[in-house]
Amino acid sequence: MELVAKVAVDRATYRFDQPFDYRIPASLRDAAKPGCRVLVPFGKGGQRQGVLLAVGEPEDGTLSLKSLVQVLDPQPLLGEEMIRLVYWLKERYFCTLFEAVKLLLPGGLYWKVQPSYALAGPLAEESGLPDAGKQVIQYLQGKEKPVGAEKICRDLGLDPKSGLLEQLCTQGVLRKDIQAVRGIGDAACRMVSLTGQAKAGEPDRLTPRQKEVYRVLRDVGIASVKETCYFAGVTPAVVQGMVKRGILQITQQEVYRSPYSPPQELPQEEPLHLSPDQQEAFDTLRDAYDAHTGRTALLYGVTGSGKTWVFFRLIDFVLQQGEGVILMVPEISLTPQMVARFHRRYGRRVAVFHSGLSAGERLDEWKRVQRGEACIAIGTRSAVFAPFARLGLVILDEEQESSYKSEASPRFHAREVARFRCAYHKGLLLLASATPSVETFYAARQGKYTLAQLPCRYGQAQLPEVVIADLNREIPPGDPSVFGQSLARALAENLQAGRQSILLLNRRGYHTFVSCRACGEVLVCPSCSISLTYHAANRRLMCHYCGYSAPFTDECPHCHEHRVRYTGLGTQRAEEQLREMFPQARVLRMDADSTMSRFSYEKHLGAFAAGEYDILLGTQMVAKGLDFASVTLVGVLSADQMLYGDTFRSSERAFDLITQVVGRSGRGRLAGRAILQTFTPENPVLALAARQDYLSFYEGEIPFRKAMLYPPFADLVAVGFTGGHEEGVRQASHAFLWLLRDVAQREYPDLPLRVLQPSPALIAKISNKYRYRLLIKCRNTKRFRQMLSQLLKGFAEKREYSRITVWVDTSPEM
Repeated sequence: MELVAKVAVDRATYRFDQPFDYRIPASLRDAAKPGCRVLVPFGKGGQRQGVLLAVGEPEDGTLSLKSLVQVLDPQPLLGEEMIRLVYWLKERYFCTLFEAVKLLLPGGLYWKVQPSYALAGPLAEESGLPDAGKQVIQYLQGKEKPVGAEKICRDLGLDPKSGLLEQLCTQGVLRKDIQAVRGIGDAACRMVSLTGQAKAGEPDRLTPRQKEVYRVLRDVGIASVKETCYFAGVTPAVVQGMVKRGILQITQQEVYRSPYSPPQELPQEEPLHLSPDQQEAFDTLRDAYDAHTGRTALLYGVTGSGKTWVFFRLIDFVLQQGEGVILMVPEISLTPQMVARFHRRYGRRVAVFHSGLSAGERLDEWKRVQRGEACIAIGTRSAVFAPFARLGLVILDEEQESSYKSEASPRFHAREVARFRCAYHKGLLLLASATPSVETFYAARQGKYTLAQLPCRYGQAQLPEVVIADLNREIPPGDPSVFGQSLARALAENLQAGRQSILLLNRRGYHTFVSCRACGEVLVCPSCSISLTYHAANRRLMCHYCGYSAPFTDECPHCHEHRVRYTGLGTQRAEEQLREMFPQARVLRMDADSTMSRFSYEKHLGAFAAGEYDILLGTQMVAKGLDFASVTLVGVLSADQMLYGDTFRSSERAFDLITQVVGRSGRGRLAGRAILQTFTPENPVLALAARQDYLSFYEGEIPFRKAMLYPPFADLVAVGFTGGHEEGVRQASHAFLWLLRDVAQREYPDLPLRVLQPSPALIAKISNKYRYRLLIKCRNTKRFRQMLSQLLKGFAEKREYSRITVWVDTSPEM
């Protein structure tokens, strides 16, 4: 009986995307399993990569189906859960099926589908061919295998867009094949061992060096060529000679690429001594896990309350049940400290996922989890897709962080994906924070989430003393200093006492605003609607969105007067002033400019932890999750930058960041203090953050959210429009609004909707693309998403807007 495969095909447009049906030929029936990548014919004579999602019996019209060309994987890469997740991601985030698949698999696994060419047969006549065609024929003569198009063009200096190779195929000179090539291969190590005959007894006529090799392998059985040569004291030529004589045999053994070096043996687990509050929190969370209902819980505790110890105890319990654990952190800068702690406790059972790893390293960590060799996955947002066959616990540390939300399609939120996976496995999703999002805390207060609390710091540590420093009094008018008197004095005292300090300034660069005092023109990026930032390190004006840069100048490009003025403060300027004020201090700056190299986070934070620096100055990457017992002073250089944004989340984000960075101080035996510099000391958010009073902040924020119908009292969905001409983008956004109004009134009158007029995005132009956005306040139900999907497909049929890209964000980070 014939079977039909349902395949998600690469590069299918959202308008037409669906599982496409293909006949499974008899030769591929055993290999074609759901979860395998396949090669399929698609379009006019082309072939594309796809993923087989299901196999079923044929329906009417099967005779006209095309057949699978090749199955690319010996075993399925996606199980039942992950295939269900593919469909869920498509429905939830308005992406194609294959775009969803790409989220689940590491990049190194992808196959590159490329054409290759060989001579079709012996040529009787070449006179009618162009010189370039004759050159191709001479190149391919004698080649045993077809050669890829890219290699032919590269070796012969041909233009890939010339169409010459296709023309030679049409003329019957060349034969075209399609090859699927892995992006990154598996890493392997050459292993050497004795042959069966050599194991029976020492062979005759061995040289002294060969005898050493024989003795080593007789004792250990098998070793790498490198290890064998090292312990026997010989060169690889000695080993190769013994292979030729049939005494040794060489095999390939897969090895894992990893930047981390955890202990080879499982370490002895440190005993955990929980405080009464921690024990009560653990008991609450264990009961939620034991219910096996796919429940969500919130662990709310002040900074320094020891949430990680509760994590450890809960993870130990879940591992005893034979289930896997995922722990996510919001910033790559937090990964090294967390990984080090987990390696000390769990050794090689830990796999790591974050963007700082190479493609090969991410591939190998993924394979370790899939094969059951690692039972704990730690990382940033992508760790949520770790391929555990049995998943018992997912932890989102600092769950309120916006970095858990993807800003590229598919625009998923790790919290929502984690909730899906925990529901499937009947596991526990644990959200943890000292400053949880308003939506999360509201759900916990309403009983939708289990709530566990840690109201006090762990052990003898106390919350730091906080001073709000009024810069109107502390810095005289016209003084360019970044540091007020209170903070400067506190830094000097801390240096004299031999203690460490952390300073937060959430703006990188030197000067953050450049304008002309003659004509008033602001120097902006030519490709983005954003002002340029001056960087002293390279003496250039730079755009932090598209990367544009221009040399430093005092001449205005508009009026050509030499009156360009540089104002505003960034981390580079703060670092310079620190070194002038305290020439003896060892200052470490951490921002996007100073951490571009690989493993720079590990290097910098390790040096700070070892006491090699006195002051750590940085952007928000130094504000959260770091635990240094010798830090007794925290300074926020400009709290006003955080307080006054133009989104409804501005107060929440400012409270979160200030509370978190203040919490870095006094986490050990020594008392800590924090100084918040501001020109608006009367702002109530500052006083609440200084007291670490999240509950009062929450109680003040909830009435505002309810009155304005913001989350958690409604869902927000953004529809974005992007294109090269502003007027076209604006017209497209308004046309979509009219289409939405018509379809909602005619077909979905039951849906409660509030739609705001389209308007330019916060940054209206990035990389020469204009951006408009339409906001919808709604209930993000399946029926609402059905309507929106219908609108997207209908709008794509309007040819006048074919140059406009339309996208949907179901949980925009405003």
